[in-house]
Amino acid sequence: MNSYKHLIVLLSLIFSTNGIAQSELEIKLFELPDVVFNKIDTPEGYEAAYELKIKQPMDHGNPDAGYFYQRVWLSHKGYNNPTTIITNGYSRGSNNINEIVELLDANQLNVEHRYFGESMPDSLDYQYLNFEQVAQDYHHIRQLFDAIYNGKWVASGISKGGTTTIFYKYFFPDDVDVSIPYVAPLNYEFEEQRIYDFLNKKGTSECRANILAYQKRLLQQREDILPLLEWFVKGKGLKFSYLSLGEAYEYAVLEYPFSFWQYGQDCNKVPNATASLEEHVDYLLEIVGLDFFADDSMEAYASHYYQSAHQMGYYGYETEDFKGLLKYLPYEPHPHAAFTPNKMEVKFDATLTNKVAKWIAKNGNRMIHINGDLDTWSATAAPETKGVDAIWYFLKDKHHSSARIKNMTEDEKGLLYKKLNQWLGTNLK
Repeated sequence: MNSYKHLIVLLSLIFSTNGIAQSELEIKLFELPDVVFNKIDTPEGYEAAYELKIKQPMDHGNPDAGYFYQRVWLSHKGYNNPTTIITNGYSRGSNNINEIVELLDANQLNVEHRYFGESMPDSLDYQYLNFEQVAQDYHHIRQLFDAIYNGKWVASGISKGGTTTIFYKYFFPDDVDVSIPYVAPLNYEFEEQRIYDFLNKKGTSECRANILAYQKRLLQQREDILPLLEWFVKGKGLKFSYLSLGEAYEYAVLEYPFSFWQYGQDCNKVPNATASLEEHVDYLLEIVGLDFFADDSMEAYASHYYQSAHQMGYYGYETEDFKGLLKYLPYEPHPHAAFTPNKMEVKFDATLTNKVAKWIAKNGNRMIHINGDLDTWSATAAPETKGVDAIWYFLKDKHHSSARIKNMTEDEKGLLYKKLNQWLGTNLK
């Protein structure tokens, strides 16, 4: 009987190698404590993929505070390949392979942020939504998968996910071999003054003047525009109770320069005074949109806004150029973009972010900071410093979506490959 079993195993190895590999991985996953997994479609070039639910304490310092399950998408390449932890800043509703993972031929653990998507506790007690707890989430995942993967480790994230990469590096500097934050703000205060400095200097004086003139026309023609937007809102099924439609409209107008530069828009396409009312409205909806300020968005990003108001810092809107033009929003204090859950009062504490910024400047080794020089968020990127083994990129004419390795020049890629080869033992060319 034993010989027969051995024959079956041998035949399985010959005719179903992939099946055996996946089965072996499933056994390893099954042995991880408090991890539930479900097989999903395998990305091209990978051996297997799974949706995981990993049990996490609400408070890593006090297990009695309760727990939640964090969603993680695992794409398996090989046990000895590098493994990349993708530190998302929001929900992660599906599996996708990031460019750094493809570049490194790596396994990927794509982690949904706590308090987003399906990684929600039963009770949203916001005292446990802080960067200390978030970093502990990633550290726990890193420890779990150390039992499976033998290669080098990398952490990477984009935008707020990149900020999360930075904080993870700060709290657990030895967890991974390389950290790669993309377009990641590292704000110092609740209302970041560096954002204002950026917007007041970016582009030509003519472009900035056209942007301001466009904003003023939108506010001056508010009474004609709002009825048009009411039809748009009805057609889209948008609801406005957190903000009124009038407030949302004025926020969208004030938001416009931030969004314009964040995604590298064309100064030549800003509507001029001869453009029709419909052209003015269509362009605003294209660049900013109203759904960003609607109830569904407020709910989806409530945790983000709490973090921004509590620890992360964010941005406001200068109003000095719009005296007499605002009807729904105050001039002072400046309207702010952190729309806290249920408009709750949140006390901002800049201690951690400033401490992290100073630490990164002195101890942020083996980091690659990728930013675009057009991106508004480049204003609050971790500033380049000497004396650490790290690289900073502020890619010319690139923005929040295009500041990527694939869009670098050959010289820029060459430096990045050289550092990754040095730190990870890869052979990138």
